[in-house]
Amino acid sequence: MPSTLTVTAEPPRTPEVEALLKLGDEFTLALYPADSCYLLDVSELERPGVTVFVGRDAEGRALGMAALVEKGDGTAELKRMFVHEDARGRGLASALLAAIEEGAAESAVSTLQLETGPLQHAAIALYERRGYQRIPNFGPYVGDPHSICYAKAIAGTGS
Repeated sequence: MPSTLTVTAEPPRTPEVEALLKLGDEFTLALYPADSCYLLDVSELERPGVTVFVGRDAEGRALGMAALVEKGDGTAELKRMFVHEDARGRGLASALLAAIEEGAAESAVSTLQLETGPLQHAAIALYERRGYQRIPNFGPYVGDPHSICYAKAIAGTGS
Protein backbone atom coordinates (compact mmCIF):
# COMPACT_ATOMS: atom_id res chain seq x y z
CA MET A 1 0.00 0.00 0.00
CA PRO A 2 1.47 3.40 -0.96
CA SER A 3 2.12 5.78 1.90
CA THR A 4 0.17 9.02 2.25
CA LEU A 5 1.55 11.88 0.21
CA THR A 6 1.28 15.53 1.22
CA VAL A 7 2.14 18.68 -0.74
CA THR A 8 2.95 22.00 0.93
CA ALA A 9 4.71 25.24 0.08
CA GLU A 10 8.25 25.21 1.47
CA PRO A 11 11.42 27.29 1.19
CA PRO A 12 13.70 26.03 -1.59
CA ARG A 13 17.00 26.38 0.28
CA THR A 14 16.85 23.13 2.25
CA PRO A 15 19.04 20.05 1.80
CA GLU A 16 16.12 17.90 0.63
CA VAL A 17 14.85 20.40 -1.94
CA GLU A 18 18.37 21.05 -3.18
CA ALA A 19 18.83 17.27 -3.58
CA LEU A 20 15.64 17.13 -5.68
CA LEU A 21 16.91 20.05 -7.77
CA LYS A 22 20.18 18.21 -8.39
CA LEU A 23 18.35 15.03 -9.41
CA GLY A 24 16.07 17.08 -11.67
CA ASP A 25 19.10 18.71 -13.29
CA GLU A 26 20.70 15.31 -13.93
CA PHE A 27 17.46 13.90 -15.37
CA THR A 28 16.95 16.85 -17.72
CA LEU A 29 20.56 17.13 -18.82
CA ALA A 30 20.57 13.41 -19.68
CA LEU A 31 17.70 14.00 -22.13
CA TYR A 32 18.45 17.37 -23.73
CA PRO A 33 21.40 19.62 -24.66
CA ALA A 34 22.39 22.03 -21.89
CA ASP A 35 21.28 25.09 -23.89
CA SER A 36 17.77 23.59 -24.06
CA CYS A 37 17.53 23.11 -20.28
CA TYR A 38 15.84 26.07 -18.61
CA LEU A 39 16.47 25.12 -15.00
CA LEU A 40 15.95 27.68 -12.24
CA ASP A 41 18.48 27.47 -9.42
CA VAL A 42 17.84 27.90 -5.70
CA SER A 43 18.44 31.65 -5.72
CA GLU A 44 15.93 32.09 -8.56
CA LEU A 45 13.41 29.99 -6.64
CA GLU A 46 13.82 32.33 -3.64
CA ARG A 47 12.71 35.42 -5.58
CA PRO A 48 9.45 37.21 -4.76
CA GLY A 49 6.52 35.77 -6.69
CA VAL A 50 7.92 32.22 -6.66
CA THR A 51 6.30 29.50 -4.56
CA VAL A 52 7.94 26.08 -4.27
CA PHE A 53 5.71 23.12 -3.48
CA VAL A 54 7.23 19.95 -2.05
CA GLY A 55 5.63 16.52 -1.97
CA ARG A 56 6.47 14.31 0.99
CA ASP A 57 5.56 10.79 2.03
CA ALA A 58 4.18 9.77 5.43
CA GLU A 59 7.74 9.52 6.77
CA GLY A 60 8.43 13.12 5.76
CA ARG A 61 10.81 12.37 2.88
CA ALA A 62 10.81 14.94 0.08
CA LEU A 63 9.96 12.97 -3.08
CA GLY A 64 8.92 15.66 -5.54
CA MET A 65 8.68 19.36 -6.17
CA ALA A 66 7.30 22.04 -8.46
CA ALA A 67 7.50 25.83 -8.56
CA LEU A 68 4.89 28.44 -9.41
CA VAL A 69 6.57 31.50 -10.95
CA GLU A 70 4.23 34.47 -11.15
CA LYS A 71 4.98 36.88 -13.98
CA GLY A 72 3.06 39.86 -12.56
CA ASP A 73 0.73 40.13 -15.56
CA GLY A 74 -1.94 37.63 -14.54
CA THR A 75 0.07 34.69 -15.87
CA ALA A 76 2.44 32.28 -14.20
CA GLU A 77 4.74 29.49 -15.27
CA LEU A 78 5.15 26.02 -13.83
CA LYS A 79 8.88 25.36 -13.35
CA ARG A 80 11.07 22.63 -11.84
CA MET A 81 8.42 19.90 -11.76
CA PHE A 82 10.24 16.77 -10.70
CA VAL A 83 9.32 13.52 -8.95
CA HIS A 84 12.01 11.19 -7.60
CA GLU A 85 12.27 7.98 -9.59
CA ASP A 86 11.31 5.90 -6.52
CA ALA A 87 8.02 7.81 -6.16
CA ARG A 88 6.79 7.78 -9.74
CA GLY A 89 3.43 6.19 -10.45
CA ARG A 90 2.01 7.07 -7.00
CA GLY A 91 0.08 10.20 -7.96
CA LEU A 92 2.59 12.70 -6.64
CA ALA A 93 3.00 14.58 -9.94
CA SER A 94 -0.77 15.00 -10.12
CA ALA A 95 -0.87 16.21 -6.50
CA LEU A 96 1.94 18.70 -7.17
CA LEU A 97 0.15 19.99 -10.26
CA ALA A 98 -3.09 20.39 -8.28
CA ALA A 99 -1.21 22.39 -5.62
CA ILE A 100 0.36 24.60 -8.29
CA GLU A 101 -3.05 25.24 -9.86
CA GLU A 102 -4.59 26.02 -6.47
CA GLY A 103 -1.73 28.39 -5.67
CA ALA A 104 -2.18 30.08 -9.04
CA ALA A 105 -5.92 30.53 -8.45
CA GLU A 106 -5.30 31.99 -4.98
CA SER A 107 -2.83 34.46 -6.53
CA ALA A 108 -5.37 35.57 -9.18
CA VAL A 109 -3.38 33.98 -12.00
CA SER A 110 -5.62 33.63 -15.05
CA THR A 111 -3.30 31.52 -17.20
CA LEU A 112 -0.72 28.95 -16.18
CA GLN A 113 1.94 28.14 -18.77
CA LEU A 114 4.65 25.51 -18.84
CA GLU A 115 7.46 24.15 -20.96
CA THR A 116 8.50 20.53 -21.17
CA GLY A 117 10.50 18.41 -23.54
CA PRO A 118 9.21 16.07 -26.23
CA LEU A 119 10.88 13.06 -24.58
CA GLN A 120 8.94 13.48 -21.33
CA HIS A 121 5.93 11.40 -22.38
CA ALA A 122 4.53 10.84 -18.88
CA ALA A 123 4.61 14.58 -18.14
CA ILE A 124 2.94 15.41 -21.45
CA ALA A 125 0.22 12.83 -20.77
CA LEU A 126 -0.38 14.29 -17.29
CA TYR A 127 -0.64 17.85 -18.57
CA GLU A 128 -3.04 16.87 -21.35
CA ARG A 129 -5.22 14.84 -18.93
CA ARG A 130 -5.38 17.91 -16.67
CA GLY A 131 -6.66 20.14 -19.48
CA TYR A 132 -3.49 21.84 -20.67
CA GLN A 133 -3.51 22.83 -24.33
CA ARG A 134 -0.47 22.95 -26.60
CA ILE A 135 0.51 26.54 -27.41
CA PRO A 136 3.25 28.11 -29.52
CA ASN A 137 6.57 28.26 -27.71
CA PHE A 138 6.88 31.47 -25.69
CA GLY A 139 9.69 33.53 -24.18
CA PRO A 140 13.06 31.78 -24.11
CA TYR A 141 11.58 28.63 -25.66
CA VAL A 142 10.79 30.21 -29.04
CA GLY A 143 12.72 28.36 -31.72
CA ASP A 144 13.93 25.57 -29.41
CA PRO A 145 13.15 22.18 -31.02
CA HIS A 146 13.58 20.52 -27.60
CA SER A 147 10.75 22.56 -26.04
CA ILE A 148 7.01 22.18 -26.22
CA CYS A 149 4.70 24.53 -24.36
CA TYR A 150 1.27 24.24 -22.81
CA ALA A 151 -1.20 26.56 -21.10
CA LYS A 152 -4.36 26.28 -19.04
CA ALA A 153 -6.90 28.87 -17.96
CA ILE A 154 -7.08 29.00 -14.17
CA ALA A 155 -10.31 29.91 -12.40
CA GLY A 156 -9.78 32.34 -9.54
CA THR A 157 -10.97 31.53 -6.02
CA GLY A 158 -12.06 35.06 -5.16
CA SER A 159 -15.18 36.90 -6.25
